[in-house]
Amino acid sequence: MALASFAASAADTLRVGTHPTFAPFEFLDSSSREYVGFDMDMIREIGKRMKVEVEFVNMGFDGLIPALMTNNIDIVVSGVTITEERKKRVDFCEPYYQAGQGLMIRVGDEAKYQKIEDLHNKTIAVQIGTTGAEVAKGIPGTKIKAFNTSAEAFMDLKMNGSDVVITDRPVIGYFLVTNARAAKGLKRQPMQFDSEYFGFAVKKGNTELRDKVNAAMKSMKDDGTYDKIYAKWFGES
Repeated sequence: MALASFAASAADTLRVGTHPTFAPFEFLDSSSREYVGFDMDMIREIGKRMKVEVEFVNMGFDGLIPALMTNNIDIVVSGVTITEERKKRVDFCEPYYQAGQGLMIRVGDEAKYQKIEDLHNKTIAVQIGTTGAEVAKGIPGTKIKAFNTSAEAFMDLKMNGSDVVITDRPVIGYFLVTNARAAKGLKRQPMQFDSEYFGFAVKKGNTELRDKVNAAMKSMKDDGTYDKIYAKWFGES
């Protein structure tokens, strides 16, 4: 059924589900309102190599996998961490990015947060549905405040509504660099969390689409295109 669904609905169009609030991976350009970011450049190039048109479908992060499972989209491209729990519901393409969680704190709180145990019994702001939210749930005694975007979580921290924010390291770095005024008084705090990998998700059993995406990604890595896109958004390859 999954293969037939892809062939019928996306022979010429690949419906890409995304939650574009996760810079630098996916977000809406403030001027053009176009979908931009590392993930967006990746899937556009993959679509080009697959000879299909990419159609973006904007939805909440927690609605992406259900939409995939009900054939409302063909693929999820939204900074999704590959986890064993998610593998029960979807199939992942090959990992395309090694990430990890980071900690945002208020300037002056550096001495308070030196190790994971220092986060016990604290109020932690997170983005709904992310790995950061799952990490926070595993820390004893925490009160979790969940927001639709990481930017909202950062502002809550700035206004003393929470003690720290846990989210992906590149998201913290990008916010600090591109939102200097809003980020004033905030800083990234070194903290050792486990590494993780991002992957594009397809419907369980849709090996045809998975294999086509993997082949396109391999060709991008082989010819240097992946490195160019990576350098555009992260400054190094």
